[in-house]
Amino acid sequence: MSIVPDLRDRVALVTGGSRGIGVAIATMLAEAGAAVAINYRERADAAEQVAATIRDGAGRAMTVAADVSQAADVAAMVARVDGELGPIDVLVNNAGIGLVRGIDDLTEEDFDRTIAVNLKSVFLCTQAVLPAMRQRGWGRIVNISSGAARGAGGIGAHYNASKAGMEGLTRGYAARLVKEGITVNAVAPSLIETDMMRDRRDEVVPRIPLGRMGHPEEVAQAVLMVIGNEYMTGQTVQLNGGSNFL
Repeated sequence: MSIVPDLRDRVALVTGGSRGIGVAIATMLAEAGAAVAINYRERADAAEQVAATIRDGAGRAMTVAADVSQAADVAAMVARVDGELGPIDVLVNNAGIGLVRGIDDLTEEDFDRTIAVNLKSVFLCTQAVLPAMRQRGWGRIVNISSGAARGAGGIGAHYNASKAGMEGLTRGYAARLVKEGITVNAVAPSLIETDMMRDRRDEVVPRIPLGRMGHPEEVAQAVLMVIGNEYMTGQTVQLNGGSNFL
């Protein structure tokens, strides 16, 4: 049994796939044989670069613009992917925002936007891909959560709530889809070295027992592991360099 799943003849959609963790996941899915749709909202050039890199390696890839917090955008996105690559077999809900706010600075608008992008998008995208997965009796859904779902984190209470809700949604779908050949899991990275976190390296590294920040590729490895494990569903895999063991 191979640790890396064979995703030839499978189609994957990665939301928020134009930067950071999303790039690593899209690239590794393509290396496993999947045709990959890279969703973005604003970074068209960056998304196209990811797709071009996949094509240069003889893979199949496309880019698709959509605000995944909007139902109409999600429906159009899934229809485009279906038309160009085929029905979606693997969904990675990676899109998210991290508005840093203190309790006294947090506004209703900040809260609503965070819940819409980080949590509602998971619901919308999952609902949109389920009919095709059910028809084929096979599907893999992986939600990119965060250690903030269980800990204090440094972004804000609104972010904690969005990621905790994502993990609840993960378990809820998993319990209801397990008999239909569809697994639903979460991967929860903390303190990963992305563009957003590099400026905080000196601040956060001393808090990590391993002594360094995580790499996006390490998150992607966990995603591929979850996709390849047919017996795992409703679980959250944490990557935090030994920061906690909850």
